[in-house]
Amino acid sequence: MTQAIVNSVLDFIRNEDITEEAFNDQALKLFHYQYKHNTPYQMYCRQKGKTPRMVKSWKDIPSVPINAFKELTLSCENPETAEDVFMTSGTTKGVRGKHYHPTLEVYNKSMLINFKKRFMNGHDQIKMGILFPTEEEMPNSSLSHYLALAFKEFGTEDSQYFVNENGLQVDSLILELKNAEETGKPLALLGASFSFVHLFEELQSQDKTFRLPKGSRILDTGGFKNKSKELDLETFYSQLSSLLGVEKSNCINMYGMTELSTQFYDNGNLIVPSVKSGPHWIRTRVVNPLTGDDVAKGEKGVLVHCDLANFNSVTTILTEDLGMETEGGFLLLGRVQGAEAKGCSIAVDEFIRAAKGLSQ
Repeated sequence: MTQAIVNSVLDFIRNEDITEEAFNDQALKLFHYQYKHNTPYQMYCRQKGKTPRMVKSWKDIPSVPINAFKELTLSCENPETAEDVFMTSGTTKGVRGKHYHPTLEVYNKSMLINFKKRFMNGHDQIKMGILFPTEEEMPNSSLSHYLALAFKEFGTEDSQYFVNENGLQVDSLILELKNAEETGKPLALLGASFSFVHLFEELQSQDKTFRLPKGSRILDTGGFKNKSKELDLETFYSQLSSLLGVEKSNCINMYGMTELSTQFYDNGNLIVPSVKSGPHWIRTRVVNPLTGDDVAKGEKGVLVHCDLANFNSVTTILTEDLGMETEGGFLLLGRVQGAEAKGCSIAVDEFIRAAKGLSQ
């Protein structure tokens, strides 16, 4: 592992006084490094005519379609020596994308600085209830690691998990909600969106509602599906507020993915869809996936993220998320369909063929 690269990224993350020029310089430095050490990525870039000599802006760095992480090993360092490997959820084919981290130092610093600024609301600690399995139960989950960091660094000593091998521990969680009401001590609930959907069903079946104390906050991430139903955004956040007594403005959604090392947040969900934004070490473009060109502001396109905390894999990723640029960030509008989905599929095919030395 090149410690100089790691130190450079850490310094960049810690420095809040970052100009667009500084972001561009750092992005190009990482592109040079990844082009040299990540062979599948180099082959793809060469086929596109995007060598370090040709690329002058972070916007011109070739983006890797997210599904390429399922097909190829995208790592500058030997993957066998990685400190941790985060894997995507299983698919119908059982193929899981892998993101290799030679060290978790960068990922952890990225998460902690961003989380404190966007979720902790000026506080150093808050009592937490985690509605997701532990790292021991889900060792290759980036979300379990993310929540464990939040729990360890920002949770009070009486914080606890409410999910184990038997699922969501509803009775224990209800007791905790009652305790928060009685003591007036703020409570933060953090977990996957589907965990909250399950909690809704249990509370509704028992005809229970709560009014969590002032200062309580909720963080959800992921989709809104479970086995029994799917909730739209407005219904989901209305139920969070009505059943738990937390204002929608204190119900924060985190948007992240296994293939990134940085997360996006909104400033509450009083209005949905909410505006998502990230810290100074990540940038987002909204593109036409067939051409790779930016769409006009206010038009729908596919999100491309350039994450400078992704020092070992690739900085720039073409997602399969539909979005729209807006003032202060972007709107997340769901998964791609139709022409956008076709464009993403073509991009995946091109990348795999190039990386394997095949003609198109």
